[in-house]
Amino acid sequence: MMISLSFPTPSPTKFNPTTPSRHHKPNNLETLKHRLINQVKTGKTHEAISTLDHFITYHHQQNPQNLIHFYSFLLKSCIRTKRFNLGKLLHSKLEKTNLEFDTFLLNNLITIYSKSGDLGIAEQIFWSMGDEKRDLVSWSAMISCYARENGMELNAVLAFFDMVERDNGVFPNEFCFSAVIQACSNGEYGWIGVVIFGFVIKTGYFESDVNMGCSLIDLFAKGLGDLESARKVFDKIPHKNSVSWTLMITRFAQSGELQSAVELFLDMVSSGFVPDRFTYSSVLSACSELEELLLGQQVHSMVVKSGLSLDVCVGCSLVDMYAKCAVNGSMRDARTVFDQIPDHNIMSWTAIVTGYAQSGADYLEAIHLYNRMLEDEMKPNHITFSSLLKACCNLRTSDVGEQVHSHAIKFGLSSVNCVGNSLISMYAKSGRVEEARKCFEGLFEKNLVSYNAVVDGYIKNLDSNEAYELFNQIEDSGVAVDAFTFSSLLSGAASVGAICQGEQIHGRILKAGFQSDESICNSLISMYSRCGNLESAFQVFHEMMYKNVVSWTAIITGFAKHGFAQKSLELFQQMLDNGVKPNEVTYVSVLSACSHVGLVDRGWEYFNSMSVDYGISPRIEHYACMVDIYGRAGYLEKAVQFIRSMPFPANALVWRTLLAACRVHGNAELGKYAAEMILEQDQNDPASHVLLSNLYASTGQWEKVADIRKSMKERDVIKEAGCSWIEADKKVHKFYVADTKHPQAREIYEELHQLVLKIKDMGYVPNTDFVLHEVEEEQKQQYLFQHSEKIAVAFGLISTSKAKPIRIFKNLRVCGDCHDAMKYISLATERTIIVRDSNRFHHIKDGFCSCNDYW
Repeated sequence: MMISLSFPTPSPTKFNPTTPSRHHKPNNLETLKHRLINQVKTGKTHEAISTLDHFITYHHQQNPQNLIHFYSFLLKSCIRTKRFNLGKLLHSKLEKTNLEFDTFLLNNLITIYSKSGDLGIAEQIFWSMGDEKRDLVSWSAMISCYARENGMELNAVLAFFDMVERDNGVFPNEFCFSAVIQACSNGEYGWIGVVIFGFVIKTGYFESDVNMGCSLIDLFAKGLGDLESARKVFDKIPHKNSVSWTLMITRFAQSGELQSAVELFLDMVSSGFVPDRFTYSSVLSACSELEELLLGQQVHSMVVKSGLSLDVCVGCSLVDMYAKCAVNGSMRDARTVFDQIPDHNIMSWTAIVTGYAQSGADYLEAIHLYNRMLEDEMKPNHITFSSLLKACCNLRTSDVGEQVHSHAIKFGLSSVNCVGNSLISMYAKSGRVEEARKCFEGLFEKNLVSYNAVVDGYIKNLDSNEAYELFNQIEDSGVAVDAFTFSSLLSGAASVGAICQGEQIHGRILKAGFQSDESICNSLISMYSRCGNLESAFQVFHEMMYKNVVSWTAIITGFAKHGFAQKSLELFQQMLDNGVKPNEVTYVSVLSACSHVGLVDRGWEYFNSMSVDYGISPRIEHYACMVDIYGRAGYLEKAVQFIRSMPFPANALVWRTLLAACRVHGNAELGKYAAEMILEQDQNDPASHVLLSNLYASTGQWEKVADIRKSMKERDVIKEAGCSWIEADKKVHKFYVADTKHPQAREIYEELHQLVLKIKDMGYVPNTDFVLHEVEEEQKQQYLFQHSEKIAVAFGLISTSKAKPIRIFKNLRVCGDCHDAMKYISLATERTIIVRDSNRFHHIKDGFCSCNDYW
């Protein structure tokens, strides 16, 4: 039977003699066969074609059947050596003989065309064979072909059932079963794989064939996500080999069962099996995720002994392992491995670039390596760009990021999701939200990560309204939001004190069924406490079924910031009683609670217990808290002694804390010393200039105030403008000093004027010491009444319900005179006023404040 197909004739050679070469003489079939097979194996295409023409000339007429067998052997050799183009040339030669192809030869042709990607021709050959020639090998080859091709898995399944239903004596064997089960391992057809598995059990192949076992492992692990069943299959394979061990280790590692992957690797080695490059790559990947440096180093030594240390695949895994396990961000070991790899590919370059980008060791080195990669004529991929952009985020300059962006466009990768998402984050973190939004809009397919990146960008830049609008778009688009989305939105509501918005988000969380999610509950605790509603924060905490260290720390921080130190410390003790180990952040909150109420001795006790009881080495934040405890209590000299006893140099945070205490207690000399220490580290630190200026102003040293302001102007140091804001009618209203831009400005100032008259009658006396300008007394009083927090209070009185507290937020420390005035206002109006400044909360009611005037 002659099969005529329409397929492209390969063109790797122009050598096509019509007559035999003079060097060839008639020879026996076996000699020609060995010569041709050797030429096929060594890739000598010209010689193979010449030898084939010689044989056809002398043996075609005498024994055509031998010629068919001869071709079949040649095609089989082409398959084994993966010289598929040569196999296609042989096919074209064979067609000209007009011989009838047998089943063995046709099966080899199906395999050659299927493995070389010519699925259409493979199908033509298969379906042209007819039932009389199609045997089990034919069906298995075609099923395998479909199983390997993306999107053709269903064809493999249908072909399998077609074969079984034809009832023509063809019954599946272990190879056929393995192929169709492999097709079911993509997840969509996993249930069909289970049905076929039942068929396999009846045949008995499962108990004897390792390839069948490997296919079943993939079915359960990849197709069904059932690692337990996959492990059971693995355990029942009677004669395991290195391939089956490696497959099971790899599936454990890919599914996040990292410890199981490591343990299985150790079992494999102890059982006498030799790991290969894929085994080492998988177990090193598990070590990376577990950050098990010591184990990774032991595996590295095994790699060296096995002679695979120069393998680029293993090298990439080693680079990744050392990068993720980098001690103090050191990339030395990762770089050593990278430099030893003789032939780099895109994977190895990307691994080292990603290592530098993510370890924090040297972000600029990631950029330099990228340039070297380009010089090496290596084309970057989407992972390269994604990692580079993360490095650019930490460089705190968008110039380099813009250049990387242009390269991503050049290579056509800027619209790939992971690159686009990294671009959004890079621009958002540098404050360029408009560019971030453009990158978002430029994505071909927006996924949840894309939405989350731009939402988080708006939140980080305090634009919660835009973030909330985009959240509505997410819901309208049908994309299911996750815990990160809600946490970002709650963070946005908390940052501006938009409690109404936070409550709406809480409602949507309940509707979406996320009320039991730990991370969301923790975000809710933080949102309510930062918006001034400590009761709701505690209710969320109380209703949580499982509380982790973050949950406890969030509520402890909430009570500490609101001035309820005793409750905060009680909760800390409850946390310890419940067996929850505190972390560094917990202790910052505990020490802060002690600071706000003057618990100096208890603060010392907690500071010492960190390292003694829990092995937590105090960080700079903890030392700053202790300086704050001493400073607020007026022990300024002790604070200085404590700073000098620190095991590392004090940074600007510590000195700024001391400077603020000097401002409160009027110690200009020590304040000047603290300011000098800050300016040694940062000449352009605006906070230190302002605090020192205010300190001199409070002691009447106006010439020194003028000198500082002149120095700030010369250095272009800009003071942060004081700003207060309040939420009303689901909108945030901002006010600055002497602000008249608000649409209700006239009503606000009329209310404020009446308030001042009323509270003066009650005994309020303006404290002009807080006016830091050299002007007349009457003018000083006028300045005091124009402070942003007083304007915000007046607005709150005319625009919010009397049943609700007035919640005011300020970016700086609340003015002492405003603090006194609000106590009188709360008494005069019978309203509760809650103020959140840069340090803490003040709950003011009936003329008293929760801070007890100690802040």
